[in-house]
Amino acid sequence: MNFENTEEAYRLKSNSELFRAYYLFRLISYPTLVALGSKITLLALKIKLPISNLFKHTVFKQFCAGTQKEDSIKLVQKLSDLKVNSYMHYAAEGLKTEEGMEISLEKTLETLSFSKGRPALPFTVFKSTSLGAFDLFEKKTSGKSFTPQEGQSWERCLDRMEQCCKKASELGVRLLIDAEETWVQGAIDAIAEDFMQRYNKEEAVVFTTVQMYRKDRLPYLKKLVQKAEEKGFKLGVKLVRGAYIEKENDRAERLGIPSPICENKKETDKNFDMALDFLLPKLETCRLFIGSHSELSILKVTDWMKENGLANNHPNLWFSQLYGMADHISFNLAASGYQVVKYVPYGPVREVIPYLIRRAEENTSVSGQTPRELQLIEKEIKRRKAKEVEV
Repeated sequence: MNFENTEEAYRLKSNSELFRAYYLFRLISYPTLVALGSKITLLALKIKLPISNLFKHTVFKQFCAGTQKEDSIKLVQKLSDLKVNSYMHYAAEGLKTEEGMEISLEKTLETLSFSKGRPALPFTVFKSTSLGAFDLFEKKTSGKSFTPQEGQSWERCLDRMEQCCKKASELGVRLLIDAEETWVQGAIDAIAEDFMQRYNKEEAVVFTTVQMYRKDRLPYLKKLVQKAEEKGFKLGVKLVRGAYIEKENDRAERLGIPSPICENKKETDKNFDMALDFLLPKLETCRLFIGSHSELSILKVTDWMKENGLANNHPNLWFSQLYGMADHISFNLAASGYQVVKYVPYGPVREVIPYLIRRAEENTSVSGQTPRELQLIEKEIKRRKAKEVEV
């Protein structure tokens, strides 16, 4: 694999889009600026200041496909033309009312229906706390009892999640259940396991997400595989490093408890690679969706595939990166025949801002990621300028 091929990596980007990405990643590379900007933005949202236009032509353009699914399909087709598949997600994270959760359900079901019969859209995704109150997942994870009213709300949440999984099974569209904070993840794990056992008898339809920055996830994976083998269902696993570093560490410090996540990136990488070592030989039982922006981890997998005689387009193995990031990985993998799926979020700008803030924070917290993006974009800008001079 050659991840240095920037011509391939940025084939979809015009010169102006490339420059916009460059300056955006330059801004994101300053953690203090991102932290301050995030606080100001959340405050502006709270007091309902008109900030959508500021985001629409900057961060939103970089990391989101559009405001409606119809807008997004144009991008999906462009990606598909370069052999990169997509999975779309209505990424509004600020809908906390029962009405808002019903909207999230409606959008997830719409996206599932929209994906059916489109080879370029083999997956879709939902976030559990967009379908039920965060507090209920927290209470369920901690083992506390619900009040009668909470119990009714929880049943409505389970019904929404059930509708999504049932629809995915009927339509033959794979469904990823996002991982979230540790203090709500226990409830999500239990639900995801139940749905996998029910809907993954013949093939993996429902996928759970496992965050390997958690210290306890390798033992959990081993139990999960054992359960799948004993119960006779196909295990769908989306393997990621994790996206809530600041929140996890801040909460642990506030409560005076050990942090549930690894102390540094090196330990997280070690955990992630051990999970790969464990899961790759089990592709008969496990369907593996690798969400990673690490070139080393991707090379570890492609090398293993080659050594074990697996075709580049092995049907039980996918690679995924976020839209607007790690294009040098996605497009070069796809050009070599691997199964690549870009995460393509969409939604009203104002509702998607919390997602965009997480993307910016994630870039500042992952060592080496933003500098690498800048290095490659700069390389492509220079290549294009040199080509213009030649012409």
